Amino acid sequence: MTNPAPEPPDRLARFDTKIAVVLRDDLAAWQRLNVTAFLVSGITARYPALIGEPYVDADDVNYLPMLGQPVLIFEGSLELIKQAHERALRRDLELSIFTGDLFTTGNDIDNRAAIAKITTRDLDLVGIAIHGPRNQVDRTVKGARMHP
Repeated sequence: MTNPAPEPPDRLARFDTKIAVVLRDDLAAWQRLNVTAFLVSGITARYPALIGEPYVDADDVNYLPMLGQPVLIFEGSLELIKQAHERALRRDLELSIFTGDLFTTGNDIDNRAAIAKITTRDLDLVGIAIHGPRNQVDRTVKGARMHP
């Protein structure tokens, strides 16, 4: 039996960094999707170099570029998310957050105002997104389960 042809190098890329989203395990499906989209937009805004090239289909129709590396989605309890949040802060990893209050606001100004009035310790975190060196992100989200 012959060995299959090796994959092109770009398909074998191992990223030095990792993007991880941790969602609270008691969220409704629509909330999980909404929170993930908002959290990943924060990572993308902060790290524009993570964005790949635009997509073009066989009919030459152009599509927007997307993140060039996978986003791993995890879930856990509020306690686990608070622990991951604290770990990320101790490691000086930048992160985006989404709190329960943001389900009741309708714009970015009100979102920021809702966060600004609550201490770090008292944030009702429903999700966080972290980008950083692979090993640091892995240690930060330790204990979280991969989202089903």
